Amino acid sequence: MQATPTTPDQLLASIQAQRALSLADAASHQRLAREAHTVQAAAGTTVAAPQAQHLHLHLVLDGEVMLEDADHDIRIHLRPGELFGYGTRASAKGSSWAAIASSAATLARWEPANVDQLLSDHPALAFFLGHRPAGQGSVPAAAAGTGGRAAAHADTATPGNGVNLMTTLVKSLIKREPITLSPADTIQHTAHTMREHRVSSVLLVEQGHLFGLITDRDLRNRVVAEGLDIQRPVSDIATLAPLTVDVSNPAFDAMLLMARHNIHHVPVMDGSRVAGMLTATDLTEQHSTSAVFLAGEIYKQTTLSGLQTVSAKVKQLQQNLAQAGASAYSTGHILTAITDAITVRLLQLGEAQLGPAPVDYVWVAAGSQARNEQTAKSDQDNCMVLDDAYDPAAHGEYFNNLARWVCDGLDACGYVHCPGEMMAMTDTWRQPRQRWAEYFDGWTNKPEPKALMLTCVFFDLRAIHGKTELLDSLRKEVAAKTKNNSIFLAYMVGNALKHQPPLGMFGNISVSRGGDHPGTVDLKHTGIVPIVDLARVYALAGGLEAVNTDDRLAASARCREVSPQSARDLRDALEFMASLRIAHQVRQTSQGQAADNHLSLDELSNFERAHLKDAFQVVKGLQAVLGQRYHAGRF
Repeated sequence: MQATPTTPDQLLASIQAQRALSLADAASHQRLAREAHTVQAAAGTTVAAPQAQHLHLHLVLDGEVMLEDADHDIRIHLRPGELFGYGTRASAKGSSWAAIASSAATLARWEPANVDQLLSDHPALAFFLGHRPAGQGSVPAAAAGTGGRAAAHADTATPGNGVNLMTTLVKSLIKREPITLSPADTIQHTAHTMREHRVSSVLLVEQGHLFGLITDRDLRNRVVAEGLDIQRPVSDIATLAPLTVDVSNPAFDAMLLMARHNIHHVPVMDGSRVAGMLTATDLTEQHSTSAVFLAGEIYKQTTLSGLQTVSAKVKQLQQNLAQAGASAYSTGHILTAITDAITVRLLQLGEAQLGPAPVDYVWVAAGSQARNEQTAKSDQDNCMVLDDAYDPAAHGEYFNNLARWVCDGLDACGYVHCPGEMMAMTDTWRQPRQRWAEYFDGWTNKPEPKALMLTCVFFDLRAIHGKTELLDSLRKEVAAKTKNNSIFLAYMVGNALKHQPPLGMFGNISVSRGGDHPGTVDLKHTGIVPIVDLARVYALAGGLEAVNTDDRLAASARCREVSPQSARDLRDALEFMASLRIAHQVRQTSQGQAADNHLSLDELSNFERAHLKDAFQVVKGLQAVLGQRYHAGRF
């Protein structure tokens, strides 16, 4: 292999035409052309050995290069216009990928410093070029080719900040020993302590146990604004039994906790011992926690129009997460946390208008919101479980008005009404707990087609607001009834197998031939939904409480409802297809188009097409296994 000259204009044209590099400006294109080394490789020549993938970024200019993973017997052919090496998925140290010229090939090659400069000038390129070798950077992992995606549960970090909130532990973000006081200390002494230590919060500890939390907002709102005697014990104004996070949890958990509950201070525990305090500012210094502050803005709104304005930022949030290389798993949790916040705020505003609820209730999310798997394009599925003290004559009008206010408000904020009317504003799905228990009994004992369809929606439930015990007790009862219920599970398997991956007779991807989106693949209904269905069956068979699909697969592997290897395959397939879906929607919204789930294969590199085909084959294979298990009657 030797360096060979090439026409500068031809090289520049190749750079400008490459889908990822084309996003850079003209000056960057010129610089890349100057910095590139042109290389010619004879057929069969190793361009980059497995341990050298991370040393350079390559662009195929002419000919073909084969990426070969000998450990897994995988071969991917890259054609002109595709990238590999430094900054791509196959570049990590310890990778088993080798790059071999499958025909005479000409390539452009750049040093790592050239790529670093490009990413510094154009952070959005981290979506395509993100992974750096261990110890050399922070941009999230991306797949090889022109449109790589972050690996499962990969970084939620902003390019260049060096932090992965999924793997960074909370304990690494603690900056100082906790500032603690006794609940009996006075309010004035507390304020003096906070000023002396220059902190915005202190923890109240009694005999080594966490008692409560005080923030500067408490002093402002509960003391100064109310004219309270500052010699009273600080416990009078404390937030008692505050929400906490453990030192061993990922920082991502703390971020979600803040976003979902509109809080900016979270005590950190090491078992029962108070280890410190984590604030939104601590996370801000490490990560773009726009989700936390977007949630905060939601809770400040007092009108529906205000909520509409804030909710319009969700699409931009998804774009930011994609540019930062956030995994689909992380993105789903973050975007769903915003939906949760909007829902809770609508309920709060509704209760402010209608008065307190006459009996206890819990507002429940169903479908993708319940599973924490929403994207910027999501409709609404929800219901209400009312206390059995509910009296239709006395309480019906109140809950009808509250549910309609929330559902219409969600629709106005971009979460369109469910086409099947599976919403709390529909009388059928706003019932006392006992009636819900009867619903589930009927669905499990008489699993007819409509019952199976309803099961797919309402067996994925998560409490959003209200008395959560109403749903928790119901879920436990249902889980006990579905576990080992062979007849019901057999029907569920048959229903799950109706959604088949789009693979043709010879195993190739089949695109739609008609309809509104010809020549595309419906990533949601033919790719993601089949995995969701499989995971739901595994969870019901095992009596598992997990709702998120990835979590269900992991839990199902632990209880041997599915083999650990099959669960890993399905989780990787889910992450890959969900990431493709998000990237597709980001491209659409950035171009002013309405987001959908219909992906043209022209949007993908050859590498991605091969992986998508592999993902479909994984799903189809495990559907066959489940079908055989059903026919054998061995649930």
